[in-house]
Amino acid sequence: MGEIGTDQLGLAEAEAAAAAVKEEGILDDDEETSPIEQVRLTVPTTDDSSLPVWTFRMWSIGLLSCALMSFLNQFFSYRTEPLVVTQITVQVASLPVGHFMARALPRTRFRAPALLGGGAWSLNPGPFNIKEHVLICIFANAGFAFGGGSAYAVGIINIIRAFYGRHISFLTAWLLVVTTQVLGYGWAGLMRKYVVQPAHMWWPGTLVQVSLFQALHEKKDESAKASRQISRSKFFVVVLACSFAWYAVPGYLFPTLTSISWLCWVFSKSVTAQQLGSGMKGLGLFAFTLDWSTVSSFLFSPLISPFFATANIFVGYVVFVYVIMPMAYWGFDLYSAKTFPIFSSHLFMSNGTEYDVKSIVNNQFELDRQAYDRNGKVNLSVFFALTYGFSFATIASTITHVGLFYGKEIYHRFKSSQREKPDIHTRLMSKYSEIPAWWFYSLMALSIAVSLILCTVLKREVQLPWWGLIFACGMAFLFTLPISIITATTNQSPGLNVITEYAMGLIMPGSPIAVVCFKVYGYMSMSQAVAFLSDFKLGHYMKIPPKSMFLVQFVGTIVAGTINIGTAWWLLGSIHGICSDSLPPDSPWTCPNDRVFFDASVIWGLVGPMRIFGPGGNYGAVNWFFLIGAAGPVIVYALHRVFPSQSWIPLINLPVLFGATASMPPATAVNYNSWLLVGTIFNFFVFRYRKRWWTRYNYILSAGLDAGVAFMGVLLYFSLTMQNKSIDWWGTAGEHCPLAKCPTAKGVDLGDGVCPVF
Repeated sequence: MGEIGTDQLGLAEAEAAAAAVKEEGILDDDEETSPIEQVRLTVPTTDDSSLPVWTFRMWSIGLLSCALMSFLNQFFSYRTEPLVVTQITVQVASLPVGHFMARALPRTRFRAPALLGGGAWSLNPGPFNIKEHVLICIFANAGFAFGGGSAYAVGIINIIRAFYGRHISFLTAWLLVVTTQVLGYGWAGLMRKYVVQPAHMWWPGTLVQVSLFQALHEKKDESAKASRQISRSKFFVVVLACSFAWYAVPGYLFPTLTSISWLCWVFSKSVTAQQLGSGMKGLGLFAFTLDWSTVSSFLFSPLISPFFATANIFVGYVVFVYVIMPMAYWGFDLYSAKTFPIFSSHLFMSNGTEYDVKSIVNNQFELDRQAYDRNGKVNLSVFFALTYGFSFATIASTITHVGLFYGKEIYHRFKSSQREKPDIHTRLMSKYSEIPAWWFYSLMALSIAVSLILCTVLKREVQLPWWGLIFACGMAFLFTLPISIITATTNQSPGLNVITEYAMGLIMPGSPIAVVCFKVYGYMSMSQAVAFLSDFKLGHYMKIPPKSMFLVQFVGTIVAGTINIGTAWWLLGSIHGICSDSLPPDSPWTCPNDRVFFDASVIWGLVGPMRIFGPGGNYGAVNWFFLIGAAGPVIVYALHRVFPSQSWIPLINLPVLFGATASMPPATAVNYNSWLLVGTIFNFFVFRYRKRWWTRYNYILSAGLDAGVAFMGVLLYFSLTMQNKSIDWWGTAGEHCPLAKCPTAKGVDLGDGVCPVF
């Protein structure tokens, strides 16, 4: 994909170097270390196979961490500003607990039963070691789930009970969550040798964990050698303390700092200025934040994203938000854009008021066509409509991008993977016994069997027919490899959520739950496979026995899914009006992610894509984005072949560029502004001009900021929010952009007393 560079673009050059190696099909036979610079700088090339990993400490701390993390992430997912407690928090908190148990537990050795293999074991086999620590964090990561902190299938239960006001049994809900979380193991087992063992599949997101593990277990004499440098562990503690203390300000005392949209303050009576300047309800021009949770909440930490991926996201974001959107809204009034808010995921009537979805649902939980004809077509904000268009382009470009830039390599590795010379990390891992393939296949078969029972015996509640499940599994399997490659090289993961609901919406229009169940099975099994593969890469770097990895992932997934659904069931039954529009204005239980999930169920399931994106709908032209996405990588690849000396051309990653705004909504402009700024500063300027500092502290800084926010966020909720203790002044009244939500078309009157009538 490009030529090797040593002093430009940092992480982008490293990916280009790996791509240059792949042009020849395999790694050089003499390669003794990783070809990726960031891996060489971060991952140790030694291994102590004598360290115990299957310990009482690992199991007890791991199970507790998984349970606690699952509860917290599910609990906070209903907040207006969701707080995601990541794996990094567990890395920090579990270390002192592990050391305490190593000091306190008895060292008495016992003889294991013959049925369990015999041999001696102890509650305390010695000092708490780094491999135990890694497995604990893998356990906890099951409680994080892929992409948003909690099991994606819980969204189905949320929209059925909170938005549609219908019933679903707990057994059905539990089976739905667990099967969708576990099904991806089969895909992961098939793909491991293609995206875990190859050195150039480096999974940037895992390096922050590797770096932090090294820092937390750093020996005192190592840090002493760097006489003028603070040790990484001390640096982490300082950052954590500062982040912890500061988050009390935007998290409680001065929430307006979450989105500093100063254009709204200057032009307090201008709708246009507030549409431009609002960081949460508009285009976020010049909006910024002093809240780390806003920087990292939806896109995760910008410090771990490769700069070339950040640059692609920057280009895609700027073009979409500051070029296409103004032209579509103010220039062409595309799709009657001025009749609706400029930035919204809600559904609207043709007069600009919100659509009454419940009025078009019949007793069979399907579309009432007569009621729909009376209400009229569903309308979207132009931002929401174009976001779907770019989602179409993203998934189409993923196929052609991987086929053109990685197709030969995939084929070559399939033919010659058995005779390749592995890199240093793969050689070190070869001493451990491999996971039997039948483990993956048996688990996959069992998951599919239980899912088929769910879609036959309990079909009335999920609406999904058995053939729909098979179709969803086939689609997930088809996309797992290309999306794993994108994630392994860019730290960005294009999703199948849109394409799956589009496909099922065409087949079964009018059945919202069938469509979202199909989406979750198709999208989530692929996403979970990518998450499992990422964990396997972390274990690969940290030299964890593969069988231990598998069992910890499996048990953690079952525990996490059970606690996710249990927590959701409790909140849905105990908080009156949760997720609904009838909540008080200051209620934190607005469920932003579930709101988008619900609107998607209406668009793709209840109403159906033919009535919205088909010939009779308002948004048929959006389908052209599929063709644009498919053709884009072909053009980039052709330019690369014609101008091979231009190393910047292969850095144009169109799946990342088209998917730049995939998180919007619920992510807002202020999230992107801040994420891009911080990512550019650290992964371009600091990496280029202060590489030694970046090597030692960059990932530690990311971990400390995340952990500090998480700890303070939990403390604030349980000490103040649960006690209904709040303060009321200008700094707690939001970003002060009330006019950003207003339509600007002539004659539109929302009657809310806030928006003027033009």
